Amino acid sequence: MSSSTRRRELGRGERILPGVWRLRLPLPWPGIPHCNAWAVAAGDGVVLFDCGLHEPGSLAQLERAMAQCDLRLEHVRLLVCTHAHADHYGQAASVIDAGGCELWMHPEDAHMRAAIDNPDAVHARRLEVALQSGVPLAPLKEWSRSARERGSGVARLVEPDGELVEGVVVETDLGPWIVLETPGHAPSHVCLHQPDRRLLLSGDHLLGRVSLYFDFGWTADPVGEFLASLDKVAALDARLCLAGHARTFTDVEAHIEANRALVCERLERVLRAVAEHGPITAYDVVPLLYGQQLTQLTAGWWLPETLSYLRRLEVVGAVRRAGEEPERWLAA
Repeated sequence: MSSSTRRRELGRGERILPGVWRLRLPLPWPGIPHCNAWAVAAGDGVVLFDCGLHEPGSLAQLERAMAQCDLRLEHVRLLVCTHAHADHYGQAASVIDAGGCELWMHPEDAHMRAAIDNPDAVHARRLEVALQSGVPLAPLKEWSRSARERGSGVARLVEPDGELVEGVVVETDLGPWIVLETPGHAPSHVCLHQPDRRLLLSGDHLLGRVSLYFDFGWTADPVGEFLASLDKVAALDARLCLAGHARTFTDVEAHIEANRALVCERLERVLRAVAEHGPITAYDVVPLLYGQQLTQLTAGWWLPETLSYLRRLEVVGAVRRAGEEPERWLAA
């Protein structure tokens, strides 16, 4: 069944551990059918970690998932967002309106604020980067129109009441969850560690399957940041991961190593493509890296990831820019 005709999922809730519930929330994106929010018991209510994408009917899906766990939005005492992407932050305003709770999130959220405060400028910048990367104008116009129609996925901008910076503690009935800054996937990304029970709430830093995405253009070296964040999480010796997508998993160390290995493999492929075909645009690197040309479905994922690898290789002195338009890359 094609992604366009596949039946959408419904919100589902289940208990994972005493005092920990997984809230599985539907997403409209091909290949990514759902995301997870996590409810953790805290006094007479819960701390809600992440809250899903905002779209028509999405709040009802969150309420449905919570009801299956005998929870309601009024039980949310604190909303904690692992990062400022729409599928993790999008319903924050709706949850706060219903529950009257505080919101805590990392302060490096400019990548989300810009998309809400000035979407036209962000869209124009993405077009500029795509053209500079060698994407042909004809398909880019169609991709641009489709991107504009999708919307932001955020109900409205909500100012955080607390900053999730390194060492901040979120108290729950399971004990304290300690914040670790883990940028790479996004500048605002954090993980939370419950050391007594060796639990890791990983957002999109670690997922059930290895799937890489880097929010390109907001920091100097997102791939380098991601690798450093993997090292930080590896030092925790967590035994159970509560991820932003897919089921819980126990082989945390294996997931960390698999992410490292995939990043290294893709860096080597990009370097080989530049060495063998340079000067080469990022657009022309994509099929050499993924085995397929960019499409409307993959452009917003593969192009920023490819640019992030090129930037990483530039930082370590392996490639350089050729100084042409569109931008081309050479082995250093």
